[in-house]
Amino acid sequence: MKPQGVVTRGTTNLNRLRRVDNWIVETCGDRLRSAADPLVVDLGYGATPVTAVELRARLAAGVRADVRVVGLEIDPVRVAAAQSAADPPRLTFARGGFELAGLRPALVRACNVLRQYDEGEVAGAWRAVTERLAPGGLLVEGTCDELGRLGGWLLIDADGPRTLTLAAKLTALTGPAELAERLPKALIHRNVPGEPVHDLIRALDDAWRAAAPYAPFGPRQRWLRTVAAVREAGWPIVDGPRRWRHGELTVPWPTVAPR
Repeated sequence: MKPQGVVTRGTTNLNRLRRVDNWIVETCGDRLRSAADPLVVDLGYGATPVTAVELRARLAAGVRADVRVVGLEIDPVRVAAAQSAADPPRLTFARGGFELAGLRPALVRACNVLRQYDEGEVAGAWRAVTERLAPGGLLVEGTCDELGRLGGWLLIDADGPRTLTLAAKLTALTGPAELAERLPKALIHRNVPGEPVHDLIRALDDAWRAAAPYAPFGPRQRWLRTVAAVREAGWPIVDGPRRWRHGELTVPWPTVAPR
């Protein structure tokens, strides 16, 4: 089966995807625990296999010990280079793209893969992946910066996107407007007046400024007040302070879907 897609830049770093990984453990853990086959695909892991290694370790510790992770890359050189990190059957590497190399995983993580694609190609890529998931399977697709301090990702199933999550390292955050730089590809060009995601970022930024009196108590308290104020203003934030404390917030996809 010929891999579908194009080779990414391959940029990766130790702990770059820790925020999304921890969110997957918390949010998708029950789905993996109930899966007949706890198979997870790290799609487009990059020039080194470190993020696939970390994903396997985090899922094994936080969800179930028998989880299997397969790292897929289109570039055969990257696949060959990753073999030294393989730990079969728990962690393996193979050549593949959006067709998932014929696998039927319970979950796919695809981070920093679609960033280099045109916006018009995104929905087709989502369909290519979700059509090959196991029944009830999930796709987590998004973007983060090189050190994993800022990120945004979508939870997607067979019916399409369900939620958008934004996440930041609060001690490095100067303001929520920074999150716009790392929106998923489906939204990054929509951060313009008249688009819902622009309204969300603006609401967060306004609330952050209004929460300046909380700054002496630390960035976490300022963020907690920011997100609470945005919820009080009517935004349907679906998570609560337990996740907000990690610098996250999640909203339903229809709230931010492009017009």
